[in-house]
Amino acid sequence: MTEDKQRSQHGFTLEDMQHWTWVMGRAQQMMLEAGLETLQQQPAIPTIPGFTDQATIERAQAFWADSMKLWQRFLDPAALTEADAKPDRRFQATEWRDNPVFDWIRQSYLLISDHILRGVDALEGVEPKQKEQLRFAAKNFVDAMSPTNFPVTNPQVIQKTIETRGENLLKGLANMLGDLGRGQLTHTDSSAFELGRNIAATPGKVVHRTPLYELIQYSPTTDTVLKTPLVIFPPWINRFYILDLRPEKSFVKWAVDQGLTVFMVSWKSADASSAEVIWDDYVSAQIDAIDTIRDGLGVEGVHAIGYCVAGTTLAATLAVLTARGEADKVKSATFFTAQVDFAQGGDLTLFVDDEQLKMIEALAPEGFLDGRYMAATFNLLRGRDLIWNYVTNNYLLGQDYAPFDLLHWNGDTTNLPARWHLSYLTDLYRDNLLVRPGALAVAGTPLDLSTVKTPAYVQAGREDHIAPAESVWKITEHFAGPIKFVLAGSGHIAGVVNPPAAGKYQYWTNDKPVGSLDEFVAGALETKGSWWPDWLGWLRDQDGEEVAAKGARKPGKGKLKALEDAPGSYVRQR
Repeated sequence: MTEDKQRSQHGFTLEDMQHWTWVMGRAQQMMLEAGLETLQQQPAIPTIPGFTDQATIERAQAFWADSMKLWQRFLDPAALTEADAKPDRRFQATEWRDNPVFDWIRQSYLLISDHILRGVDALEGVEPKQKEQLRFAAKNFVDAMSPTNFPVTNPQVIQKTIETRGENLLKGLANMLGDLGRGQLTHTDSSAFELGRNIAATPGKVVHRTPLYELIQYSPTTDTVLKTPLVIFPPWINRFYILDLRPEKSFVKWAVDQGLTVFMVSWKSADASSAEVIWDDYVSAQIDAIDTIRDGLGVEGVHAIGYCVAGTTLAATLAVLTARGEADKVKSATFFTAQVDFAQGGDLTLFVDDEQLKMIEALAPEGFLDGRYMAATFNLLRGRDLIWNYVTNNYLLGQDYAPFDLLHWNGDTTNLPARWHLSYLTDLYRDNLLVRPGALAVAGTPLDLSTVKTPAYVQAGREDHIAPAESVWKITEHFAGPIKFVLAGSGHIAGVVNPPAAGKYQYWTNDKPVGSLDEFVAGALETKGSWWPDWLGWLRDQDGEEVAAKGARKPGKGKLKALEDAPGSYVRQR
């Protein structure tokens, strides 16, 4: 057989394969011998919590045993390791398995990563929060050290560099320098989107403005609408148009088309004038928006939606209105991935300690926190997908940025009032005061969630890493009124922004009395697709009366005068 025939499709001859197999085998043998020698000669180790003699020996033995399995993998390709059986999008390219060198690099990395994380999990005598912080740091470390992130250990980058004669690296360098200049990682082609044209484009008018927010009223598309209007409170951590992306994804457009009179709050991005803004101001703003709509449309109450932190604030708003004898101003409340009890507050709690709070304070000398800080924090929560994936594709491979409306929104950062943000992290995430009756007050009114009897629809995301479903569930344990809990497929964003036409994901409902999320899931009914129609049915059950879509139901035609076209001015401020 000629050498050409012997040569594999990846350019390796049989002699090459034999040589690299010997190199990898010898490397594994050296590691095993060194490990065994270390175990035999190991002196007495002081007893340290989580690092006792026996624990160290057992972990070392497990590592060497798995190393031997890895070596066996190259003697017998049919003998897959545990790591090899798990799908990993970072290593989808065929070279990671078909090329013995890169296959060995991949499997060695996965093996070491797995043992690093298992070592953290095995620590004893460590506070649970500290262990979670260690695991979070370890996971980000192993994600950062992936061979896909380095040009000399990524076969796709090597091939691309050869094909383009290095142009990919120059283009990637330009991408990286651009991001350094902006102080923010780029995820998408921002030039593909324009506010009011192809995102945040649902027709409407700004009908009310304060120093903290603008109120948008959307134009009806049906002849009749529900008598009770809907007001949406988005989180001020981000821009409101997560709920008004491209028309086919827009919750706002869909709700308008279903016969709802929809109002949206657009929060002002913080600046030096926001230095004294506190939580009371956001609660008061929600009440002001509710009263403005009630007066402008001549109705007794509104349906309200609160998303994420604005949902937390909506819970406080309901408690304030209840204490003042004005609970009827809100006919129903819907919570999108919102928390009131932060005992199981998710990965963000890992950023709440004295050192982090001091750093945030230092980053806000003018009284507001640059939104790029929060963007970086949220990217870290999903570093593999939102950081290193783009390092590989856009810095190393030099690929063009693809247009993606959701990622455009994700990068459209919003500044935060520093005083309120620190209070939010301290009072809610750290001290969990909102669920303690009377522990917090707004404008002199003590908060007690247990008095809230407003009918509520509570939506949680099964894979939400920001507001875990277990945490969102706890709303059901603190409110006194009728509650419908719905568990949606996917996470904090895709679990909410899931239009029915897309036919994606699923949701779970359970009409039986249950005492925990586990019981809810055990007896839940799964329905394919979006939960939006289920919510609409629930909303109509609260109040199905309709009125003609004329007069005040059209923006600017009633007491609420049009100030400018949607999406307004505040969403454009940077």
